[in-house]
Amino acid sequence: MTRILAITNQKGGVGKTTTGVNLAASLAAAHRRVLLVDLDPQANATMGSGVDKRTVGATVYHVLLGTRTVSEVRVRSENGEYDLVPANRDLAGAEVELVEIERRETRLKEALAIAADEYDFILIDCPPALNLLTVNGLTAAQAVMIPMQCEYYALEGLSDLVQTIKKVRAHLNPGLEIEGLLRTMYDPRNTLAQQVSAQLLEHFGAKVYRTVIPRNVRLAEAPSFGVPALKFDKNSKGAQAYLALAGEMLNRANG
Repeated sequence: MTRILAITNQKGGVGKTTTGVNLAASLAAAHRRVLLVDLDPQANATMGSGVDKRTVGATVYHVLLGTRTVSEVRVRSENGEYDLVPANRDLAGAEVELVEIERRETRLKEALAIAADEYDFILIDCPPALNLLTVNGLTAAQAVMIPMQCEYYALEGLSDLVQTIKKVRAHLNPGLEIEGLLRTMYDPRNTLAQQVSAQLLEHFGAKVYRTVIPRNVRLAEAPSFGVPALKFDKNSKGAQAYLALAGEMLNRANG
């Protein structure tokens, strides 16, 4: 059974794309068939997978508009050993064009349904906004992974996101659930980070992944080389943390 996860948080800079790329590579390293969908016009997941957004022909933009299928646009991330549906800045225009189209919220869901059987996991890297692209990601997914920093404003943004998930569940995707909350860029020496982490555990309990992604230089450097941290420095704390997250997810699925 294919597991489709939307990785989303409307707050930027929380490690969302880092999570998409490194989790895809870690699941692939565990011999799972993985598709990463870049749904962000910034196309950071595309570049971080070693694919040049300036030279890709067809992208997720064409998939959303229905002019190409997933199998026609996907490319291989040789560095990550997973498949990628790339993005580029064309995607910014999709917002406007989708407004005129029927079933605009379910375009991605319908496109992925055709290719889903070929994968064990499909990860959707959503843009840092609660817009029509994100709604497409949430409608296509079975569950949501929320990467977040343990800081004061993070909790405020989280309540907005939970409300959006509830609306999507009510109107478009009744089966949508929160898969888990992932603490990213975590510095255990920071008292506020400890306090916010404790609040998350208090409110969300088992929904908070045990795995914590540390603040890690190698993790931050890897995207500029177009490789996941696993290929850049397998022994770095960041790479090891994402391998642990993949393991935790697989254990949950089997549990």
